[in-house]
Amino acid sequence: MRKLLIVFMLALPMPSFGQFLDEENRTSSDQLAYPKPVQLQVGIVIHATASPLKGVQGSTPIPIEWPEQQVKVIGEKSSPHVRRISYEMVGDTVKRMVVHIPFVRPGDTAEALVTFECTRYHIMEPSGTEKLTIPKRKQIPPAFRKYLGPSPYIETKHSKIRKLAKSIVQDKEGAWNQVEAMYDWVRNNITYKNGPIKGAYEALKDGEGDCEEMSSLFIALCRVNGIPARTVWIPGHCYPEFYLMDESGEGKWFPCQVAGTRAFGSMPEYRPILQKGDNFKMPEKKGRQRYVSEQLKVADIPGGNEPKIEFVREILAD
Repeated sequence: MRKLLIVFMLALPMPSFGQFLDEENRTSSDQLAYPKPVQLQVGIVIHATASPLKGVQGSTPIPIEWPEQQVKVIGEKSSPHVRRISYEMVGDTVKRMVVHIPFVRPGDTAEALVTFECTRYHIMEPSGTEKLTIPKRKQIPPAFRKYLGPSPYIETKHSKIRKLAKSIVQDKEGAWNQVEAMYDWVRNNITYKNGPIKGAYEALKDGEGDCEEMSSLFIALCRVNGIPARTVWIPGHCYPEFYLMDESGEGKWFPCQVAGTRAFGSMPEYRPILQKGDNFKMPEKKGRQRYVSEQLKVADIPGGNEPKIEFVREILAD
């Protein structure tokens, strides 16, 4: 008997499949413009080679609704091997589909694919930014307070990050100007370079990093200065968003593009949002995770010939 557990780390992420329009996840309606539908197919394809597969369970994140994204299912396809597809939340910002397959014969291919239509809006830069303030901790919704502390690869407790964060904003008036100063510091001092994942401190020390490291460093600087910030994951990219309070006491999230064309407080992006956040607890893994990854578990593989596995996440039309 042989068991197989596969974890794919590059992953991420509808009325009947989880609207997530929590009133605390606000983006002002006058900031949303130019809606565009994009089709995204998500799923799992498993090919049994020379051995049968028993007790297969796989999971993959699916897109959910945000103020800047509407989601609906427009197609479903599954082979007869699939007993059922269920859906579950991981934390409060990620949903995943779970595929249950009792048995796959040698040479058979089992699949479960769902196609979503994600209508994504551009987020426009807000007006009246001089009235925005940094919320006090008690004003921050409990679900957002985790975005004030450390996350995997976001080392808010490192002394050099803390010292830098305080020095950048020490002569800046106004919350918006303080956040923009941290944003500009990262863009001006960290050179974009693709490579293996590393933390915010390593990016600071090396003076280089890709979209993940640049976003992580910006997020760490914000958090040190009491500003909630988190990662937004889209296919092939990520960017940060930060949380400030308006004059009526309403908190709002604002995005920015740290790696790429300058966009502060705005986001001209149509790729679907896969997930938000960077500090997750997954039942299959120990410790906190940077994002919710695709997973596959096979209870028994008589003969020991491992299957071929494909996690599908493909933009079909935009």
